[in-house]
Amino acid sequence: MLLNRRFKHCPSCGGPVLYQIPPDDNRERAVCTVCSEIHYQNPINVVGTLPVWGEQVLLCRRNIEPRYGLWTLPAGFLELGESTASGACRETDEEAGAQIELLNLYCVLNVVKIGQVHMYYRARLLSDQFSPGPETIEARLFREDEIPWDELAFHTVKETLSCYFSDRRAGRDYPLHCTDIA
Repeated sequence: MLLNRRFKHCPSCGGPVLYQIPPDDNRERAVCTVCSEIHYQNPINVVGTLPVWGEQVLLCRRNIEPRYGLWTLPAGFLELGESTASGACRETDEEAGAQIELLNLYCVLNVVKIGQVHMYYRARLLSDQFSPGPETIEARLFREDEIPWDELAFHTVKETLSCYFSDRRAGRDYPLHCTDIA
């Protein structure tokens, strides 16, 4: 199995599960040996923003693991009951205390190895004042030449920033970028 997210007991009844290919399916699933419930495990969605203030982008220094102390874009796990856009806005507020105008969906990055899909929206900052939440040591603005490239927490953040600065230098209209992160 690609991911190490196997579980041993049925979330519905607590019975033991077996991993097998159910009838009319084509991949291994967790099937309860008691209630026969089939449990599907799907990728986790991470949503966030690429907040811009003039020539600068907002980065947050992580106050949590993984990657404590490294820089990231404001992002986190999408919650049940929210859209990707509302989740990205919530994460930006929680992590940076930043007020934004949400723009277009900018990057969709498939991190297949760990079962995640990261989605970043471009955003325009409405103020250069921030109030970082408990998950953030500090939030600050960086010009392209100031980005701490060797201190970025995740490959998806580096890819998103690289696309953004490349598009900006080329005068492109910030098209949607979709890529797989190995």
